[in-house]
Amino acid sequence: MLVSVHLYSQNNGEINRFLTNFYNTDFGIENNLSWAKKYANPVELAEIVGTFIDNCDDYNISMWICLDKNVFIRVAEENANNIIKYLYERFPY
Repeated sequence: MLVSVHLYSQNNGEINRFLTNFYNTDFGIENNLSWAKKYANPVELAEIVGTFIDNCDDYNISMWICLDKNVFIRVAEENANNIIKYLYERFPY
């Protein structure tokens, strides 16, 4: 089962700036207002969710994750810790 993370922004370059800092390499997607990545291991989402929340004041982007088909969860400061805990509880491998 694949899970996914989706980033959205209203500002050109914001997603590229976040991903460049996260992956430590330039993505070259300056004009994209959305980005998505699928993960085979759902626990891998925890790292990008944690990084997003730790730096959310520095970027004008929103993050959504999809753990089940057509069900999207918005990641916010209020629910990020619970999402990370849930990932490890639901997918304990």
